[in-house]
Amino acid sequence: MHTFPERDCLVSLSLTKRVPPNTSIVMETMAHETAIPSFSKNAMILDSPEPPSVWKEVTGTVKNALIPRGDKPFSPLSFFLSCIKGLFPVLQWGRSYNLKSFRSDFMAGLTLASLGIPQSIGYANLAKLDPQYGLYTSVVPPLIYAVMGSSREIAIGPVAVVSLLLSSMIQNIVDPTADPDTYLKLVFTVTFLTGIFQASFGLLRLGFLVDLLSHAAIVGFMAGAAIVIGLQQLKGLLGLSHFTNNTDVISVIKAVSSAVHQPWHSGNFLIGCSFLILILATRFIARRNKKYFWLSAIAPLLSVILSTLIVFITKADKHGVKIIQHVHGGLNPSSAKQIQLTQPYLAECAKIAIVCAVIALTEAIAVGRSFASVRGYRLDGNKEMMAMGFMNVAGSLSSCYVATGSFSRSAVNFSAGCKTAVSNIVMAATVFLALQLFTRLLYYTPVAILASIILSALPGLIDFKEAMSIWKVDKMDFVICLGAFLGVLFGSVEIGLSIAIIISFAKIIIRAIRPRMEVLGRIEGTEIFCSIRQFPMAIQTQSVLVIRMDSSFLCFVNANFIRERIIRWVTEARDTIIEKAGDKLESVIIDMSSMSVHFIYIFNSIFFLLKIFQIINSSCYAFPSDVTNIDTSGLSTLEEIHKELVFLNLQVINEIIFSTKTFKWKRNKDCNFYLFFFFYSHLPPIIINQN
Repeated sequence: MHTFPERDCLVSLSLTKRVPPNTSIVMETMAHETAIPSFSKNAMILDSPEPPSVWKEVTGTVKNALIPRGDKPFSPLSFFLSCIKGLFPVLQWGRSYNLKSFRSDFMAGLTLASLGIPQSIGYANLAKLDPQYGLYTSVVPPLIYAVMGSSREIAIGPVAVVSLLLSSMIQNIVDPTADPDTYLKLVFTVTFLTGIFQASFGLLRLGFLVDLLSHAAIVGFMAGAAIVIGLQQLKGLLGLSHFTNNTDVISVIKAVSSAVHQPWHSGNFLIGCSFLILILATRFIARRNKKYFWLSAIAPLLSVILSTLIVFITKADKHGVKIIQHVHGGLNPSSAKQIQLTQPYLAECAKIAIVCAVIALTEAIAVGRSFASVRGYRLDGNKEMMAMGFMNVAGSLSSCYVATGSFSRSAVNFSAGCKTAVSNIVMAATVFLALQLFTRLLYYTPVAILASIILSALPGLIDFKEAMSIWKVDKMDFVICLGAFLGVLFGSVEIGLSIAIIISFAKIIIRAIRPRMEVLGRIEGTEIFCSIRQFPMAIQTQSVLVIRMDSSFLCFVNANFIRERIIRWVTEARDTIIEKAGDKLESVIIDMSSMSVHFIYIFNSIFFLLKIFQIINSSCYAFPSDVTNIDTSGLSTLEEIHKELVFLNLQVINEIIFSTKTFKWKRNKDCNFYLFFFFYSHLPPIIINQN
């Protein structure tokens, strides 16, 4: 049996104010109930079992994901029924659905349709498609989502950002004006592939791919996209015949400046601005008084009706006011034969589909979770991905383009008192009736009113308060936000997203290679140690240097940096102490408890090393650790640090380091250096102070 040499205790552990009351009593009781003989603990330390193999971990993960957990034995029938219930949440909440809920959903669906119909027409125009395709997208996808989605408030249909993505990226392959048929085929192909990718993300639990775009990147991207969309609407607002297909602000400014010398009719601008003011005014009234939320919901539809009547009565289309003219009505035609899964455009369509899939999922899940938190239920991200995927696949086969959750329409749906996703069914049925009966009445609808409807929805995409909050919290995140914003504004959508992802990964790599390290000092009159850089009033303990490493892993990428920084600080601290106080540096404490910490209490000697959950009044020198990953380079670095500090005649307080793999023991015979690896659950943090 191995024995450990005893040492004089140097530090003690005391609980912070964040520890719940009576924690010590509970832990002491647990310790007495689960007391382990010392020889058993030593055997556990030295003869620990091997960790699970990689194959066992993979198969266990797949089993937990696919096979329902519970006390009942597994059977193919129960597995099939569990999959059906998971795939169609309507089978669960539909059992308790009643007439009262239907009344609320019916009114919410009608209110939603009054906003969705004009917005769908406008977003189709933004995607450079005929108006009916926007209406088609508000029929089939909402019906599929209603039976497969888990959100009760989210409203499905075309949105501005995805419409911009499609038009700006597909037009780089095919010009929608020169070859509209091929452009339409590519739109359906991208929609089909987008649905395949989204369903795959949910089925294979690949939701982390959506997180590649951080919150800061989304804020900057949305703001840049809103400005680009607004600039694109100048064509309809001014009634211009020729306009640039580029989305960057420089190209748009050049196009507008050159269009000034072209003939244009002021009636387009007058109609567009008048109804834009009307829509924004009703929205302002609705925000001031929540009872009038319906006023802002019906304002776009009311604007379409009034502007159409004005153009029809005054014959303004004969005097230069541009109208949308014919809108195809009827049931969604099949588009299965128009999907092109062969070369030469398949690779380009796949690239566009990945971008659309990630952006659409990010927006929809963010919208769904925001309203789910208000209502007090949890939104399943994987189910949402599968629902979005299946609805876009079905939509691509029925003349729809990419659909997702709209924040503005979801907010109206929530304010209208929706109870379930049945409101999407009511909205889809209303849009279908409009396609059957009222498309002929849209002949005289001015294009300028569509531009004003899109412009009225853009302020919600620009979040100044959130951008300022990002600046205050994390300057590097603000750089990501700013990079995405400027990339979209002065480059393109792809450039903006690429810049955001590149900066995000660069941030991660830089923080991994050069983790933040702090010298700790004690706040006078307390037992709290904190960074002397952040708290200049903190006092360093004489003859003891406390260093904290803010990193969750110690490996080859940062090991050398950490070693050099520690040795440099130790050398500087030793020289400073000698010069000022005439004393010498005796001990170095390396604190790796940067975030989550664990309770480890030690007896009077190292022989009783791990007395877990035991509250004792003896001093100790064990430290909790947040370093959960360490490789051979990290081990070598710790040994080198120990040797160099021993060479400098410094006493080293070795830290207990935790690993998620297994408990291991290593001893360096030359310097009597111990490393212990042990994983334990998260507990409140503790304070390290000198006796």
